[in-house]
Amino acid sequence: QVQLEEAGGGLVQAGGSLRLSCAASGRTFSMYNMGWFRQAPVKEREFVAAISRSGGGTKYADSVKGRFTISRDNAKNTVYLQMNSLKPEDTAVYYCAAGNTGMMQTTTRGYNYWGQGTQVTVSS
Repeated sequence: QVQLEEAGGGLVQAGGSLRLSCAASGRTFSMYNMGWFRQAPVKEREFVAAISRSGGGTKYADSVKGRFTISRDNAKNTVYLQMNSLKPEDTAVYYCAAGNTGMMQTTTRGYNYWGQGTQVTVSS
């Protein structure tokens, strides 16, 4: 069992930056691929970024590539999402997720555990 708790959301102007963090409970954090997803009102939850167990591999949605960076610190049981050059269309609730499949996944079905989410609002 893994419990996840996101932090760092808030209100920011377009062009600004935010750094999200997700703290995981337990001593098996390094066994999980980690992902960030987001869900805007009346939209489905969508993939944002993923990172492998060691942190050596990453994947990004095309919409955030070059602006967002995912990273992890296994000693601190924490995964991060650095978001730069934010746009109003990035407004959503952001969720972190943990998955124990062999490879990094880009769909919600690839993750076993989810946080409660943190709101990110980008004003124009």
